[in-house]
Amino acid sequence: MTDVAATPPPRARWRVAFAALLVFAFCGFVVLGVWQLQRMAWKHDLIARVDARIHAAAVPAPSRVQWPAITEADHGYRRIRVTGHFLQDRLVRTQAVTELGGGFWLLQPLQADNGDYVLVNRGFVPAGATASRAPQGRVVVEGLLRISEPEGGFLRRNVPEQDRWYSRDVVAIARRQGLPAARVAPFFVDADAEPGFRGWPRGGMTVVKFRDPHLSYALTWFGMALLTLVAVGVLVASERRLRDDRRRHSSRGTHVLPPG
Repeated sequence: MTDVAATPPPRARWRVAFAALLVFAFCGFVVLGVWQLQRMAWKHDLIARVDARIHAAAVPAPSRVQWPAITEADHGYRRIRVTGHFLQDRLVRTQAVTELGGGFWLLQPLQADNGDYVLVNRGFVPAGATASRAPQGRVVVEGLLRISEPEGGFLRRNVPEQDRWYSRDVVAIARRQGLPAARVAPFFVDADAEPGFRGWPRGGMTVVKFRDPHLSYALTWFGMALLTLVAVGVLVASERRLRDDRRRHSSRGTHVLPPG
Protein backbone atom coordinates (compact mmCIF):
# COMPACT_ATOMS: atom_id res chain seq x y z
CA MET A 1 0.00 0.00 0.00
CA THR A 2 1.34 3.43 -0.84
CA ASP A 3 0.56 6.72 0.86
CA VAL A 4 1.03 9.64 -1.49
CA ALA A 5 0.79 13.09 0.11
CA ALA A 6 -1.95 15.24 -1.34
CA THR A 7 -0.79 18.06 -3.56
CA PRO A 8 -2.77 21.05 -4.91
CA PRO A 9 -4.03 20.68 -8.48
CA PRO A 10 -1.69 22.22 -11.09
CA ARG A 11 -2.66 25.56 -12.62
CA ALA A 12 -1.48 24.67 -16.07
CA ARG A 13 -4.00 26.77 -17.94
CA TRP A 14 -3.22 29.87 -15.92
CA ARG A 15 0.52 29.44 -16.46
CA VAL A 16 0.10 28.90 -20.20
CA ALA A 17 -2.13 31.98 -20.49
CA PHE A 18 0.33 34.08 -18.52
CA ALA A 19 3.26 32.85 -20.62
CA ALA A 20 1.32 33.63 -23.81
CA LEU A 21 0.59 37.12 -22.49
CA LEU A 22 4.30 37.70 -21.82
CA VAL A 23 5.24 36.51 -25.31
CA PHE A 24 2.59 38.79 -26.82
CA ALA A 25 3.86 41.72 -24.72
CA PHE A 26 7.46 41.01 -25.76
CA CYS A 27 6.54 41.04 -29.46
CA GLY A 28 4.49 44.21 -29.00
CA PHE A 29 7.31 46.05 -27.21
CA VAL A 30 9.82 45.04 -29.89
CA VAL A 31 7.49 46.25 -32.64
CA LEU A 32 7.01 49.57 -30.85
CA GLY A 33 10.76 49.97 -30.39
CA VAL A 34 11.44 49.29 -34.06
CA TRP A 35 8.67 51.74 -35.01
CA GLN A 36 10.30 54.45 -32.90
CA LEU A 37 13.64 53.81 -34.63
CA GLN A 38 11.88 54.23 -37.97
CA ARG A 39 10.31 57.45 -36.72
CA MET A 40 13.72 58.66 -35.60
CA ALA A 41 15.16 58.02 -39.08
CA TRP A 42 12.24 59.89 -40.63
CA LYS A 43 12.65 62.80 -38.22
CA HIS A 44 16.37 63.08 -38.87
CA ASP A 45 15.72 63.09 -42.61
CA LEU A 46 13.10 65.82 -42.13
CA ILE A 47 15.49 67.92 -40.04
CA ALA A 48 18.19 67.60 -42.70
CA ARG A 49 15.76 68.60 -45.46
CA VAL A 50 14.44 71.58 -43.51
CA ASP A 51 17.95 72.72 -42.68
CA ALA A 52 18.83 72.59 -46.38
CA ARG A 53 15.72 74.62 -47.26
CA ILE A 54 16.44 77.31 -44.70
CA HIS A 55 19.92 77.93 -46.04
CA ALA A 56 19.01 77.69 -49.73
CA ALA A 57 18.49 80.68 -52.00
CA ALA A 58 14.94 82.03 -52.15
CA VAL A 59 12.72 80.77 -54.98
CA PRO A 60 9.45 82.27 -56.26
CA ALA A 61 6.45 81.52 -54.04
CA PRO A 62 4.29 78.58 -55.21
CA SER A 63 1.70 79.60 -57.79
CA ARG A 64 -2.01 79.07 -57.38
CA VAL A 65 -1.98 75.81 -59.37
CA GLN A 66 0.56 74.44 -56.87
CA TRP A 67 -1.38 75.37 -53.75
CA PRO A 68 -3.38 72.12 -53.41
CA ALA A 69 -0.16 70.07 -53.28
CA ILE A 70 1.55 72.10 -50.55
CA THR A 71 2.32 70.12 -47.40
CA GLU A 72 4.35 70.71 -44.27
CA ALA A 73 6.72 67.82 -45.06
CA ASP A 74 7.48 68.91 -48.62
CA HIS A 75 7.27 72.70 -48.40
CA GLY A 76 7.50 73.81 -44.78
CA TYR A 77 10.36 76.27 -44.11
CA ARG A 78 11.24 76.55 -47.79
CA ARG A 79 12.82 79.92 -48.53
CA ILE A 80 10.59 81.80 -50.96
CA ARG A 81 10.23 85.22 -52.52
CA VAL A 82 7.04 87.15 -53.31
CA THR A 83 6.68 90.51 -55.05
CA GLY A 84 3.73 92.88 -54.69
CA HIS A 85 2.40 95.58 -52.40
CA PHE A 86 1.10 95.50 -48.83
CA LEU A 87 -2.51 96.29 -48.01
CA GLN A 88 -1.88 99.09 -45.55
CA ASP A 89 -5.19 98.88 -43.65
CA ARG A 90 -5.25 95.12 -43.01
CA LEU A 91 -3.03 94.53 -39.94
CA VAL A 92 -3.50 91.41 -37.80
CA ARG A 93 -1.80 90.77 -34.46
CA THR A 94 -1.39 87.24 -33.13
CA GLN A 95 -0.19 86.52 -29.61
CA ALA A 96 3.43 85.38 -29.40
CA VAL A 97 6.18 84.63 -26.90
CA THR A 98 9.77 84.79 -28.15
CA GLU A 99 13.27 85.11 -26.74
CA LEU A 100 12.51 88.84 -26.50
CA GLY A 101 9.51 88.22 -24.24
CA GLY A 102 5.79 88.46 -24.78
CA GLY A 103 4.14 90.38 -27.58
CA PHE A 104 2.62 89.60 -30.94
CA TRP A 105 3.37 88.72 -34.53
CA LEU A 106 2.39 91.43 -36.96
CA LEU A 107 0.73 89.93 -40.02
CA GLN A 108 -0.25 91.86 -43.12
CA PRO A 109 -1.67 90.74 -46.47
CA LEU A 110 0.44 91.36 -49.53
CA GLN A 111 -1.15 91.40 -52.96
CA ALA A 112 1.25 89.79 -55.37
CA ASP A 113 1.88 91.07 -58.87
CA ASN A 114 -0.44 88.37 -60.27
CA GLY A 115 -3.33 89.53 -58.08
CA ASP A 116 -3.17 86.70 -55.54
CA TYR A 117 -2.76 87.38 -51.83
CA VAL A 118 -0.09 86.09 -49.44
CA LEU A 119 -0.20 86.69 -45.71
CA VAL A 120 3.17 88.00 -44.53
CA ASN A 121 4.37 87.77 -40.94
CA ARG A 122 6.45 90.94 -40.86
CA GLY A 123 7.92 90.00 -37.50
CA PHE A 124 7.67 90.27 -33.73
CA VAL A 125 6.53 93.33 -31.77
CA PRO A 126 6.96 93.37 -27.96
CA ALA A 127 4.00 94.28 -25.79
CA GLY A 128 3.69 98.07 -25.57
CA ALA A 129 6.01 98.75 -28.52
CA THR A 130 4.93 100.62 -31.65
CA ALA A 131 5.22 98.92 -35.02
CA SER A 132 6.34 100.83 -38.09
CA ARG A 133 4.19 100.93 -41.19
CA ALA A 134 4.86 98.56 -44.03
CA PRO A 135 6.72 100.01 -47.03
CA GLN A 136 4.59 101.75 -49.63
CA GLY A 137 4.57 100.66 -53.23
CA ARG A 138 6.04 97.55 -54.79
CA VAL A 139 8.20 95.44 -52.48
CA VAL A 140 10.05 92.14 -52.60
CA VAL A 141 9.59 89.97 -49.50
CA GLU A 142 11.82 87.00 -48.80
CA GLY A 143 11.28 84.57 -45.98
CA LEU A 144 10.24 81.09 -44.94
CA LEU A 145 7.08 79.39 -46.16
CA ARG A 146 4.96 78.39 -43.17
CA ILE A 147 1.85 76.25 -43.16
CA SER A 148 -1.37 77.72 -41.76
CA GLU A 149 -2.06 77.21 -38.04
CA PRO A 150 -5.82 76.60 -37.84
CA GLU A 151 -8.14 76.98 -34.83
CA GLY A 152 -5.88 78.63 -32.26
CA GLY A 153 -3.07 78.16 -29.78
CA PHE A 154 -2.71 75.84 -26.81
CA LEU A 155 -6.00 75.88 -24.88
CA ARG A 156 -6.98 79.12 -26.64
CA ARG A 157 -9.15 79.33 -29.71
CA ASN A 158 -9.06 82.28 -32.08
CA VAL A 159 -11.97 84.71 -31.79
CA PRO A 160 -12.03 86.38 -35.24
CA GLU A 161 -15.05 88.56 -34.58
CA GLN A 162 -13.12 90.20 -31.73
CA ASP A 163 -9.77 90.19 -33.56
CA ARG A 164 -8.28 87.97 -30.88
CA TRP A 165 -5.74 85.70 -32.52
CA TYR A 166 -3.61 83.03 -30.88
CA SER A 167 -2.39 81.36 -34.06
CA ARG A 168 -1.74 82.31 -37.66
CA ASP A 169 -4.84 80.78 -39.20
CA VAL A 170 -4.61 81.89 -42.82
CA VAL A 171 -8.16 80.94 -43.80
CA ALA A 172 -9.80 82.63 -40.81
CA ILE A 173 -7.64 85.75 -41.10
CA ALA A 174 -8.34 86.08 -44.84
CA ARG A 175 -12.06 85.72 -44.19
CA ARG A 176 -11.91 88.36 -41.45
CA GLN A 177 -9.98 90.69 -43.75
CA GLY A 178 -12.53 90.27 -46.52
CA LEU A 179 -10.06 88.77 -48.98
CA PRO A 180 -11.30 86.48 -51.78
CA ALA A 181 -10.75 82.96 -50.44
CA ALA A 182 -9.88 81.44 -53.83
CA ARG A 183 -7.01 83.88 -54.31
CA VAL A 184 -5.42 83.62 -50.85
CA ALA A 185 -2.39 81.34 -50.57
CA PRO A 186 -2.84 78.52 -48.01
CA PHE A 187 0.45 79.46 -46.35
CA PHE A 188 2.06 82.54 -44.86
CA VAL A 189 5.59 83.90 -45.06
CA ASP A 190 7.85 84.53 -42.08
CA ALA A 191 9.71 87.56 -43.44
CA ASP A 192 13.48 87.81 -43.05
CA ALA A 193 14.98 90.50 -40.86
CA GLU A 194 15.64 93.80 -42.60
CA PRO A 195 19.38 94.56 -42.56
CA GLY A 196 20.18 97.53 -40.35
CA PHE A 197 16.59 97.96 -39.14
CA ARG A 198 16.40 98.42 -35.35
CA GLY A 199 12.72 99.08 -34.88
CA TRP A 200 9.64 96.90 -34.86
CA PRO A 201 8.45 94.51 -36.16
CA ARG A 202 11.56 92.35 -35.96
CA GLY A 203 11.71 89.78 -38.75
CA GLY A 204 13.84 86.66 -39.03
CA MET A 205 12.84 85.30 -35.62
CA THR A 206 11.49 81.95 -36.78
CA VAL A 207 12.51 79.21 -34.38
CA VAL A 208 13.10 75.95 -36.22
CA LYS A 209 13.11 73.22 -33.64
CA PHE A 210 11.79 69.67 -33.87
CA ARG A 211 11.21 67.38 -30.92
CA ASP A 212 13.31 64.26 -31.35
CA PRO A 213 12.55 61.94 -28.42
CA HIS A 214 12.34 58.79 -30.55
CA LEU A 215 15.62 57.21 -29.39
CA SER A 216 14.61 57.45 -25.73
CA TYR A 217 11.18 56.05 -26.61
CA ALA A 218 12.78 53.17 -28.51
CA LEU A 219 15.10 52.37 -25.59
CA THR A 220 12.09 52.42 -23.27
CA TRP A 221 10.17 49.92 -25.40
CA PHE A 222 13.20 47.66 -25.81
CA GLY A 223 13.74 47.86 -22.07
CA MET A 224 10.16 46.74 -21.52
CA ALA A 225 10.77 43.85 -23.92
CA LEU A 226 13.83 42.85 -21.91
CA LEU A 227 11.78 42.93 -18.71
CA THR A 228 9.23 40.57 -20.23
CA LEU A 229 12.06 38.16 -21.06
CA VAL A 230 13.19 38.38 -17.43
CA ALA A 231 9.60 37.67 -16.36
CA VAL A 232 9.49 34.62 -18.64
CA GLY A 233 12.76 33.41 -17.13
CA VAL A 234 11.41 33.87 -13.61
CA LEU A 235 8.22 32.02 -14.57
CA VAL A 236 10.15 29.09 -16.06
CA ALA A 237 12.51 28.90 -13.07
CA SER A 238 9.59 29.06 -10.64
CA GLU A 239 7.77 26.31 -12.48
CA ARG A 240 10.89 24.12 -12.48
CA ARG A 241 11.40 24.61 -8.72
CA LEU A 242 7.74 23.80 -8.09
CA ARG A 243 8.00 20.62 -10.16
CA ASP A 244 11.16 19.55 -8.33
CA ASP A 245 9.55 20.22 -4.94
CA ARG A 246 6.54 18.11 -5.86
CA ARG A 247 8.78 15.27 -7.05
CA ARG A 248 10.78 15.30 -3.81
CA HIS A 249 7.62 15.52 -1.72
CA SER A 250 6.10 12.60 -3.61
CA SER A 251 9.18 10.44 -3.07
CA ARG A 252 9.24 11.18 0.68
CA GLY A 253 5.54 10.39 1.06
CA THR A 254 5.72 6.90 -0.52
CA HIS A 255 6.09 4.00 2.04
CA VAL A 256 6.46 0.33 1.16
CA LEU A 257 4.93 -1.93 3.89
CA PRO A 258 6.89 -5.09 4.94
CA PRO A 259 5.36 -8.49 4.05
CA GLY A 260 2.91 -10.06 6.51
